[in-house]
Amino acid sequence: SHTWFWNYIQNDFKTGSIDLEGCMRLFEKMQIPFDEDHLKHIFKKTLDKHSGDAISMDEFRAIYRALVHRPEYEELFKAYSSDGLILSDTQLIKFLVKEQFQTEANETTALETIMKYEPIDEVRKKRQMSFEGFIRYMRSDECSVFKSQHRTVYQDMNQPLCDYFISSSHNTYLIADQLMGPSHLWGYTRLPRGVLSDISEKRLFIFLFINNKILQFYFQSSAYPVVLSLENHCSPKQQEVMAHYLKSILGDKLLSSPIGGEVDMTRLPSPEALKFKVLVKNKKAGTLEESMLRMDEENLGETEDLSDSDSEDEDTDDTIPLSRSKSPTKRRGDRRSSPPPQKKSKVKKAKIALALSDLVVYTKSQKFVSFEHSHVNQQVYENNSIGESHARKLVKYSAKEFIAHTTRFITRIYPKGTRMSSSNYNPQEFWNVGCQMVALNFQTPGMHMELQDGKFLDNGGCGYVLKPPFLRDRNTKFTPQNVGGYSKPMSLSIRLISGHQLPPSSMSRTNKADPKVYIEIFGVPEDQARKKSSVVKSNALSPKWNETFSFTIQVPELAMIRFCVEDEISLSNNEFLGQYTLPVMSLNTGYRNIPLLSKDGIKLESASLFAHIWYY
Repeated sequence: SHTWFWNYIQNDFKTGSIDLEGCMRLFEKMQIPFDEDHLKHIFKKTLDKHSGDAISMDEFRAIYRALVHRPEYEELFKAYSSDGLILSDTQLIKFLVKEQFQTEANETTALETIMKYEPIDEVRKKRQMSFEGFIRYMRSDECSVFKSQHRTVYQDMNQPLCDYFISSSHNTYLIADQLMGPSHLWGYTRLPRGVLSDISEKRLFIFLFINNKILQFYFQSSAYPVVLSLENHCSPKQQEVMAHYLKSILGDKLLSSPIGGEVDMTRLPSPEALKFKVLVKNKKAGTLEESMLRMDEENLGETEDLSDSDSEDEDTDDTIPLSRSKSPTKRRGDRRSSPPPQKKSKVKKAKIALALSDLVVYTKSQKFVSFEHSHVNQQVYENNSIGESHARKLVKYSAKEFIAHTTRFITRIYPKGTRMSSSNYNPQEFWNVGCQMVALNFQTPGMHMELQDGKFLDNGGCGYVLKPPFLRDRNTKFTPQNVGGYSKPMSLSIRLISGHQLPPSSMSRTNKADPKVYIEIFGVPEDQARKKSSVVKSNALSPKWNETFSFTIQVPELAMIRFCVEDEISLSNNEFLGQYTLPVMSLNTGYRNIPLLSKDGIKLESASLFAHIWYY
C-alpha cells in the first residue's frame, strides 16, 4: 500500500516539498474532508521540527495518518483481518453481518463494497480490502447513523393528505424579525418541501414569480404537492389580481378543480394523486360543489360575503397580520382589557372575490370553534389553523378529541404573534397529537428548527411523512399522556466512542475545545430524556469518550433523537459546536458516523461523532 500512496502523491512533490496550500490541495484531490484549523495545527506542529515553511513526502504521510488513520477504525479492522493488513471478502462479510447488522450481506455485497471503496488497484483486483479501503467505507454514507433506506421515498403515498405530517413554515417572507425585517427572497429558498407560507398581497407577484422558479427546482427534488397558505388582507379587487397571478404564473401546476372532476366528500386525495401540484389554502365562499357549478362562468367583479363561520380571521388572536397594526402592545392590550360587548353590533362582513375563492379546492381555511363543532359540521376539505397557545391547552385537556380531530381534518399550528423575534415553539407536542402542519419560523435557527429538519429527513426528505397507524385510525384510543396498548417499547443502547475534527472553540487560538455530548430523546412525555457525556479536555481533533447510554422508548414511532456537541467554556457556560437530529426509527445499528450540522443547519463537512448503536 505504500507504493500506492507514493504513486498517488509524487506529482505534487516534484520540487521535493509542499507548503500548507499545497497540502490542502492534496487533501482535496484525495477527497479527504478536513477542517482548516485542525490541518493548520498539525502542519505547524510538523514544521516545528525544522526550519522553513514546507514539508517533505514523509512528513505529508505522517500528517495524512494523523488525520485519516483513526485508531478506533484500526481496532475494528484488526479484529477481522488475519494479518492486520487486508480483509478478504469473507472477513468483510463477517464484519458486515456481526458488527453492522447487515444480516443479508453476502459475496455480492462484499464485492460491491470493495469495488466502491478500495483505492489500491492490486488489492481490489484480488477482491480484498486494505485499511485504506476500510477507512473510506467507514467514512461513507453507508455507515451513517441515518438509515439509507429512509433516504428515498419508501412510505405509502396513497393515503389521504390528512394522514401525513407535512413540512410547514410560517411567514416565510420574514427574515430579521416579525415586523421590521426586509422581506428578503432568501426566505423562500429555505422553504421546506411540502410547505406552507403566509403570503400577503404586496408580495404575491414577486413571490409567485420567484416561487415558480423555485417550484421547478422543488419538484425536481420532491414531486409531492406544495400548499400556499395565503395571509389575505386584500380588497376583493386585489384578490382578483391575486387569482389572475396565481393562474397565469403557475399555469397547470395550480390545482383549481377537484381531481378527476369529482368531489369525494368522504376522503381527501393522496400526495401521490396531487403530484407536481400547488394547492391554495385560503378562505372560501360556500361549498366545493357550488364552485364546481361555476367552473365555466366568468366571475370577474363578483364577490360573496363570507358567512360568520368563514369570515372571522383565523389568526386574529395569535398572529400579527402585517398590514393591520404595527403596535403590538396596543393591539393586544386594549382588546383584552375592554369589557366584553353586551350585544353583537353589526359586524362588517368580509368579502371574498369568487375568482380567488374558486381556486381553493382541498384546503379551505375554516375557523376553529371546537372539536365537537368540527365533528358535526366540518367537511374533509376544510382545514383549521390553531395558535400554539390555544393548541397547547387543547393538548393538555382534550388530547383524545384532538387526535380524533386530526384523523379527519388537516390542522395547522402556528407561532403566536407575541413572538416578535420570530422565536419558535417545540413542534413535538403537536406531532404527538397528529397535527399535520406544525408551522415554524424557518428563518430562526435553534433546537426547534433542528427537530423540524430532522423529522423531515425521513421518507426521502420529500416533505411528507406518514403518521403512525394509531394517529390515522379514526377509532384510536391513543393519547401521548396515556400510550397504553400502543406502546412498542424499544431498548436503545448508544456507545459514544469518539469525535473527529470537531469545530474548535471560539475561545481557542489553535484547534482546541473541551467537548461534551448531549443525547436527547423527544417524543411522548414519558419518552423525553436527556443524558450527557463527560468533558474531554482540550481536544477537538479526536476526543475519545467510550461511554454507553441506555434509553427505553415507549413510542419509538414518534420519537426523535438529537446529538448535540458543546464546548464547555466554564461550568455555567457552553458553546454550541454542532448537532444532528433524526427520527429514532431512522437509526442505523452497528458502528456509525453521526454527521454534524452548524447552527444554521449547514453540514460541517469534516466533523462527526462515532458511535455504536444497538436496539431491540
